[in-house]
Amino acid sequence: MTLATQTDPPVRGFTAKGQATRQRIVDAASKLILEHGVESATLEEIQSEARVSASQLYHYFTNKSALILAVIDHQTEAVLGVHRTVLARLDSFEALIEWRDVIVATLDAQNCIGGCPLGSLVSGLAESDPIARGALAESFGEWEGLLRSGLIAMRDRAVLRDDIDVDALALSMLASVQGGLLLSQARRDSSAVRVAVDTAIEYLRTLRV
Repeated sequence: MTLATQTDPPVRGFTAKGQATRQRIVDAASKLILEHGVESATLEEIQSEARVSASQLYHYFTNKSALILAVIDHQTEAVLGVHRTVLARLDSFEALIEWRDVIVATLDAQNCIGGCPLGSLVSGLAESDPIARGALAESFGEWEGLLRSGLIAMRDRAVLRDDIDVDALALSMLASVQGGLLLSQARRDSSAVRVAVDTAIEYLRTLRV
């Protein structure tokens, strides 16, 4: 899901001005990669979009692979920032509905354009860049972990049964969200992700105590 531009956590070793320049490069790369794909977004285009010289770009990133890893970190923070806030309160079915509403509202706000930035990066990098694929797997692993923690909280509050498989349920819910986001992007209609998440929630209701 595309969210408003935010400032990533500081990187040690740079001045405030350097941090701002580096952030501008990452923002530009994130924008161009999301719009045109990893291969089409050249370093020259990123340099132009960020309004930096070639020497500035290479001062912060030794090559495109290093920049792509920074883009993955940036998009992970952008996507999971909202999910961390909402899923930290996930201990009831009402909280699950709130989470669904956040996903749908975010997608509607961008007219279903762009889909999930992390999913888009997987499509462009998984088969060609094993290091980037590993970084993206970690990002999805964190998202899955947030869901798992919420399900554990629901189980511990006796909302869900003790015998539920929280690992399988968290993975299934994440897969449902990603599939829903992809279809919503293709259809330009958020109903796909709404149905996907609602179906997952309804299944969880069958596991109530």
